Amino acid sequence: MRAIRKGREPAALTQYRATNPADYENYPGKAKLRDALVSEQCGLCAYCMGRIRNEHNQMKIEHWRSHARYPAQRLQYRNLLGVCRGGEGQPPTQQHCDTRKGDRDLQWNPADGAHNIESHIWYDTDGTIRSYDETFDQELCEVLNLNLKVLMNSRKEALEGIREWWMMERRRLQGRVPPDRLERKLAGLTAGDGMLRPFSRVAAWWVEKKLQAMRP
Repeated sequence: MRAIRKGREPAALTQYRATNPADYENYPGKAKLRDALVSEQCGLCAYCMGRIRNEHNQMKIEHWRSHARYPAQRLQYRNLLGVCRGGEGQPPTQQHCDTRKGDRDLQWNPADGAHNIESHIWYDTDGTIRSYDETFDQELCEVLNLNLKVLMNSRKEALEGIREWWMMERRRLQGRVPPDRLERKLAGLTAGDGMLRPFSRVAAWWVEKKLQAMRP
């Protein structure tokens, strides 16, 4: 999970909400809304960080505070996220992200800067996503099911890829990889323009840890 910087909401949503404050079902601008969400999330699902595209069968519009339990927030842009289909049609044990979450609450919103989502999360070598906070750790596993094996494998692959790059750099430089080289790598993993590689946040987290270890 990565921090999302919300952009300006589509003008059509602002106009529609002024006269239809809770009528999300009949909102006619969902295609443009999906496009805005995909763009500001750099093409990644707000929860698992897999690829999403502005196609109805490729993504969903998620209500962080659920559509059913929080009607006043149905059309609030800050409450809307782009997410993957999350194993729709599969048994609950194979579902993840919004499909698994349903109407349950989460402690933190990746699109709320005050929640500082990235500071709460770490990754184990096998690709497990964890939180330093016990409640959120449980939500990651049980509410979002982000430690589904297929997702763990994708995160593990991202970790192995960044470690391989680091080892190659060490061999090339015949010594330690300097901070400025790590910082350039980090910038490439986190640059907000265009589409990011799925699960790239996992590699970015690893690089950040290396940089922290170098600081006095």
